[in-house]
Amino acid sequence: MTVSKVLRTPPADPAVAAAHFHRRFTFEADVADVHADIESGAGGFVLVDSRSAEAWAQGHIPGAVHLPTDDIVAGALPAGSVVVTYCWGPGCNGATRAAYAFASLGYQVKEMLGGFEYWSREGFAVEDVDGVRRGAPDPLTAPVAAGAVCGC
Repeated sequence: MTVSKVLRTPPADPAVAAAHFHRRFTFEADVADVHADIESGAGGFVLVDSRSAEAWAQGHIPGAVHLPTDDIVAGALPAGSVVVTYCWGPGCNGATRAAYAFASLGYQVKEMLGGFEYWSREGFAVEDVDGVRRGAPDPLTAPVAAGAVCGC
C-alpha cells in the first residue's frame, strides 16, 4: 500500500484550519484584490514598493510610494496609514521585511502576495521612465479572454 505524502501529517481540525486561514487574510492581500481596489477607488491603504531605486526605475505600480526597506522610519508615512507592501515577487521576502518594519513602527500592514512579478504577469499597468504601459497577461497566471476574471 502506498502512503500518502499529503496525508502523512493529518489535516487540522476544521475550526483550527478556519482560524489559520482567516489569520492569513489579516496579513496578506493578492495582486488582483489590490488592483481592484485601486481601479475602483476603494483604496484606504498606501501601496509601498520596498525595492531599490534601480528596481523602481525599471518599473513599478502606478500610484505606489517608493520607500526602500532601509528608509522605513517613524514618520515615513502619515500616522494611522494602512500599508500594503510589495517587492519583486514570491521568491523575494523584501515585502515581508518591509511589512515587519512598518508593523514594528505601529502601522497596520499587509503584504501583497506575488509582488511586482505577478502584478506585471497579470497584465496590470506598470510605470517606468517612459510612462505607463500594460503587458499581455501571462496565460499561466491570469485569465486572458476579454472580460474574464479569475473568480477566486
